[in-house]
Amino acid sequence: MNPLRVKGLCKSFGGLRVTRDVDLDVAAGERRLIIGPNGAGKTTLFNLIAGEIKPDAGEISLMGRDITRSPGRARAHMGLARTYQIITLFPQDTLIRNVSIALMGLMPLRWNPFANLSQCRDVSDAAHEALERVGLVHLADRKISETSYGECRRVEIAMALAQQPSVLLLDEPLAGLSVDERRGVQDLLLSIPRDVTTVMIEHDMDVALRFAERITLMHFGAVVLDGTRDEVVNAPQTREVYLAG
Repeated sequence: MNPLRVKGLCKSFGGLRVTRDVDLDVAAGERRLIIGPNGAGKTTLFNLIAGEIKPDAGEISLMGRDITRSPGRARAHMGLARTYQIITLFPQDTLIRNVSIALMGLMPLRWNPFANLSQCRDVSDAAHEALERVGLVHLADRKISETSYGECRRVEIAMALAQQPSVLLLDEPLAGLSVDERRGVQDLLLSIPRDVTTVMIEHDMDVALRFAERITLMHFGAVVLDGTRDEVVNAPQTREVYLAG
Protein backbone atom coordinates (compact mmCIF):
# COMPACT_ATOMS: atom_id res chain seq x y z
CA MET A 1 0.00 0.00 0.00
CA ASN A 2 1.48 3.31 -1.09
CA PRO A 3 0.74 6.10 1.40
CA LEU A 4 -0.21 8.70 -1.22
CA ARG A 5 -2.03 8.05 -4.50
CA VAL A 6 -3.69 10.53 -6.82
CA LYS A 7 -5.70 9.39 -9.83
CA GLY A 8 -7.15 11.52 -12.64
CA LEU A 9 -7.19 14.71 -10.57
CA CYS A 10 -8.75 17.70 -12.36
CA LYS A 11 -9.40 21.27 -11.23
CA SER A 12 -10.54 24.37 -13.08
CA PHE A 13 -11.09 27.94 -11.97
CA GLY A 14 -13.68 29.34 -14.36
CA GLY A 15 -12.39 28.61 -17.83
CA LEU A 16 -8.82 28.02 -16.66
CA ARG A 17 -7.94 24.36 -16.21
CA VAL A 18 -5.10 24.25 -13.71
CA THR A 19 -4.89 20.51 -13.03
CA ARG A 20 -5.35 18.05 -15.88
CA ASP A 21 -5.86 14.34 -15.11
CA VAL A 22 -2.93 14.20 -12.70
CA ASP A 23 -1.74 10.78 -11.53
CA LEU A 24 0.74 10.51 -8.66
CA ASP A 25 1.80 7.37 -6.82
CA VAL A 26 4.30 7.84 -3.98
CA ALA A 27 5.84 4.84 -2.23
CA ALA A 28 6.34 4.52 1.51
CA GLY A 29 9.42 6.38 2.71
CA GLU A 30 10.00 7.93 -0.69
CA ARG A 31 11.39 11.42 -1.23
CA ARG A 32 9.53 12.77 -4.25
CA LEU A 33 10.30 16.05 -6.00
CA ILE A 34 7.71 17.89 -8.08
CA ILE A 35 9.15 20.34 -10.57
CA GLY A 36 7.86 22.58 -13.33
CA PRO A 37 7.82 26.23 -14.38
CA ASN A 38 5.64 28.83 -12.68
CA GLY A 39 1.98 28.14 -13.40
CA ALA A 40 2.51 24.40 -13.86
CA GLY A 41 -0.10 23.57 -11.20
CA LYS A 42 2.24 22.31 -8.50
CA THR A 43 0.85 24.26 -5.55
CA THR A 44 -2.72 23.66 -6.75
CA LEU A 45 -1.96 19.94 -6.61
CA PHE A 46 -0.79 20.32 -2.99
CA ASN A 47 -3.91 22.32 -2.14
CA LEU A 48 -6.06 19.53 -3.57
CA ILE A 49 -4.19 16.82 -1.68
CA ALA A 50 -4.42 18.83 1.56
CA GLY A 51 -8.15 19.40 1.11
CA GLU A 52 -7.94 23.18 0.88
CA ILE A 53 -9.78 23.14 -2.44
CA LYS A 54 -12.06 20.49 -3.92
CA PRO A 55 -11.27 18.66 -7.16
CA ASP A 56 -13.68 18.66 -10.08
CA ALA A 57 -12.81 15.03 -10.82
CA GLY A 58 -10.40 12.33 -9.70
CA GLU A 59 -9.47 10.55 -6.49
CA ILE A 60 -7.00 11.06 -3.64
CA SER A 61 -5.95 8.20 -1.37
CA LEU A 62 -3.99 8.55 1.89
CA MET A 63 -2.67 5.42 3.62
CA GLY A 64 -5.08 3.33 1.53
CA ARG A 65 -8.10 5.43 2.46
CA ASP A 66 -10.11 7.53 0.01
CA ILE A 67 -9.94 11.12 1.26
CA THR A 68 -11.19 12.86 -1.88
CA ARG A 69 -14.18 14.36 -0.10
CA SER A 70 -12.70 14.57 3.39
CA PRO A 71 -12.22 18.09 4.81
CA GLY A 72 -8.68 19.35 5.26
CA ARG A 73 -8.89 19.29 9.06
CA ALA A 74 -9.71 15.56 8.94
CA ARG A 75 -6.69 14.84 6.73
CA ALA A 76 -4.35 16.20 9.38
CA HIS A 77 -5.76 13.60 11.78
CA MET A 78 -5.16 10.91 9.14
CA GLY A 79 -1.43 11.65 8.95
CA LEU A 80 -1.04 14.45 6.40
CA ALA A 81 0.95 17.62 7.14
CA ARG A 82 2.26 20.41 4.92
CA THR A 83 4.23 23.63 4.76
CA TYR A 84 3.42 26.63 2.58
CA GLN A 85 5.21 28.57 -0.12
CA ILE A 86 4.41 31.78 1.78
CA ILE A 87 5.25 31.62 5.47
CA THR A 88 2.11 31.49 7.63
CA LEU A 89 3.12 32.08 11.24
CA PHE A 90 1.81 34.28 14.05
CA PRO A 91 4.47 37.04 14.15
CA GLN A 92 3.71 38.36 17.63
CA ASP A 93 3.77 34.91 19.22
CA THR A 94 6.88 32.99 20.23
CA LEU A 95 8.34 30.04 18.36
CA ILE A 96 7.18 27.64 21.07
CA ARG A 97 3.64 29.00 20.97
CA ASN A 98 3.43 28.70 17.19
CA VAL A 99 4.45 25.05 17.36
CA SER A 100 2.13 24.45 20.34
CA ILE A 101 -0.83 25.86 18.39
CA ALA A 102 -0.05 23.48 15.53
CA LEU A 103 -0.04 20.57 17.96
CA MET A 104 -3.22 21.68 19.67
CA GLY A 105 -5.07 21.40 16.36
CA LEU A 106 -4.80 17.62 16.63
CA MET A 107 -5.91 17.40 20.26
CA PRO A 108 -9.28 17.63 22.08
CA LEU A 109 -7.68 20.60 23.85
CA ARG A 110 -8.50 22.74 20.80
CA TRP A 111 -12.13 22.89 21.94
CA ASN A 112 -11.18 24.45 25.28
CA PRO A 113 -11.06 28.27 24.89
CA PHE A 114 -9.61 28.63 28.40
CA ALA A 115 -6.68 26.25 27.91
CA ASN A 116 -3.31 27.65 28.96
CA LEU A 117 -0.80 26.13 26.56
CA SER A 118 2.16 26.92 28.78
CA GLN A 119 0.65 24.73 31.50
CA CYS A 120 -0.09 21.77 29.20
CA ARG A 121 2.98 19.63 29.81
CA ASP A 122 2.41 17.18 26.94
CA VAL A 123 2.01 19.98 24.40
CA SER A 124 4.97 21.92 25.75
CA ASP A 125 7.27 18.89 25.74
CA ALA A 126 6.29 17.92 22.19
CA ALA A 127 6.76 21.50 20.97
CA HIS A 128 10.21 21.75 22.55
CA GLU A 129 11.16 18.41 21.01
CA ALA A 130 10.05 19.63 17.57
CA LEU A 131 12.10 22.81 17.89
CA GLU A 132 15.10 20.77 19.00
CA ARG A 133 14.82 18.65 15.84
CA VAL A 134 15.21 21.77 13.70
CA GLY A 135 17.94 23.33 15.85
CA LEU A 136 15.85 26.15 17.32
CA VAL A 137 15.04 25.04 20.85
CA HIS A 138 17.40 27.73 22.20
CA LEU A 139 15.10 30.35 20.59
CA ALA A 140 11.86 28.87 21.90
CA ASP A 141 10.77 32.03 23.71
CA ARG A 142 11.69 34.48 20.95
CA LYS A 143 8.90 36.14 18.94
CA ILE A 144 8.54 35.19 15.29
CA SER A 145 8.81 38.89 14.39
CA GLU A 146 12.33 38.88 15.86
CA THR A 147 13.37 35.73 13.98
CA SER A 148 15.21 35.50 10.66
CA TYR A 149 13.48 34.32 7.50
CA GLY A 150 15.51 31.12 7.43
CA GLU A 151 14.63 30.37 11.04
CA CYS A 152 10.95 30.91 10.24
CA ARG A 153 11.24 28.26 7.53
CA ARG A 154 12.61 25.91 10.17
CA VAL A 155 9.72 26.73 12.51
CA GLU A 156 7.23 25.77 9.78
CA ILE A 157 8.99 22.45 9.29
CA ALA A 158 9.00 21.93 13.07
CA MET A 159 5.25 22.58 13.16
CA ALA A 160 4.65 20.00 10.43
CA LEU A 161 6.95 17.36 11.95
CA ALA A 162 5.43 17.88 15.41
CA GLN A 163 2.19 16.46 14.02
CA GLN A 164 4.01 13.15 13.38
CA PRO A 165 2.77 12.85 9.80
CA SER A 166 2.88 9.79 7.62
CA VAL A 167 2.95 12.04 4.53
CA LEU A 168 4.63 15.46 4.51
CA LEU A 169 4.11 18.03 1.74
CA LEU A 170 6.81 20.71 1.48
CA ASP A 171 5.98 23.66 -0.75
CA GLU A 172 9.25 25.37 -1.73
CA PRO A 173 10.90 25.16 1.72
CA LEU A 174 14.09 26.71 0.33
CA ALA A 175 12.44 29.74 -1.29
CA GLY A 176 13.97 33.08 -0.35
CA LEU A 177 16.82 31.61 1.68
CA SER A 178 20.46 32.64 1.53
CA VAL A 179 23.10 30.12 0.46
CA ASP A 180 23.99 29.32 4.07
CA GLU A 181 20.35 29.05 5.09
CA ARG A 182 19.68 26.69 2.20
CA ARG A 183 22.44 24.38 3.31
CA GLY A 184 21.03 24.28 6.82
CA VAL A 185 17.46 23.60 5.72
CA GLN A 186 18.66 21.02 3.20
CA ASP A 187 20.48 19.12 5.95
CA LEU A 188 17.30 19.32 8.02
CA LEU A 189 15.19 17.88 5.17
CA LEU A 190 17.66 15.04 4.64
CA SER A 191 17.38 14.19 8.35
CA ILE A 192 13.63 13.57 8.16
CA PRO A 193 13.20 9.88 9.04
CA ARG A 194 12.18 7.39 6.36
CA ASP A 195 8.92 6.55 8.09
CA VAL A 196 7.73 9.92 6.78
CA THR A 197 6.93 9.92 3.06
CA THR A 198 7.95 13.34 1.74
CA VAL A 199 6.80 15.18 -1.38
CA MET A 200 8.53 18.48 -2.13
CA ILE A 201 8.01 21.30 -4.63
CA GLU A 202 11.23 23.16 -5.29
CA HIS A 203 12.82 25.39 -7.93
CA ASP A 204 16.40 25.24 -6.62
CA MET A 205 17.42 22.18 -8.63
CA ASP A 206 20.98 21.82 -7.33
CA VAL A 207 19.74 21.57 -3.76
CA ALA A 208 16.53 19.71 -4.46
CA LEU A 209 18.12 16.98 -6.59
CA ARG A 210 20.20 15.86 -3.61
CA PHE A 211 16.94 15.25 -1.81
CA ALA A 212 14.81 13.50 -4.45
CA GLU A 213 14.82 9.86 -5.55
CA ARG A 214 11.98 10.22 -8.02
CA ILE A 215 10.82 13.34 -9.85
CA THR A 216 7.48 14.35 -11.32
CA LEU A 217 7.60 17.04 -14.00
CA MET A 218 4.45 19.15 -14.47
CA HIS A 219 3.55 21.65 -17.18
CA PHE A 220 0.24 23.42 -17.85
CA GLY A 221 -1.41 21.41 -15.06
CA ALA A 222 -0.45 17.98 -16.40
CA VAL A 223 2.23 15.43 -15.56
CA VAL A 224 4.69 15.44 -18.45
CA LEU A 225 7.16 12.94 -17.03
CA ASP A 226 7.57 10.77 -13.97
CA GLY A 227 10.68 8.73 -13.22
CA THR A 228 13.95 8.40 -11.40
CA ARG A 229 16.13 11.44 -10.79
CA ASP A 230 18.48 10.61 -13.67
CA GLU A 231 15.66 9.76 -16.07
CA VAL A 232 13.89 13.08 -15.56
CA VAL A 233 16.99 15.28 -15.40
CA ASN A 234 18.32 13.86 -18.68
CA ALA A 235 15.01 13.69 -20.52
CA PRO A 236 14.53 16.03 -23.52
CA GLN A 237 11.01 16.86 -22.23
CA THR A 238 12.55 18.50 -19.15
CA ARG A 239 14.70 20.84 -21.22
CA GLU A 240 11.78 21.60 -23.54
CA VAL A 241 9.44 22.50 -20.66
CA TYR A 242 11.90 24.86 -18.99
CA LEU A 243 12.96 26.45 -22.25
CA ALA A 244 9.31 26.94 -23.20
CA GLY A 245 8.61 28.40 -19.72
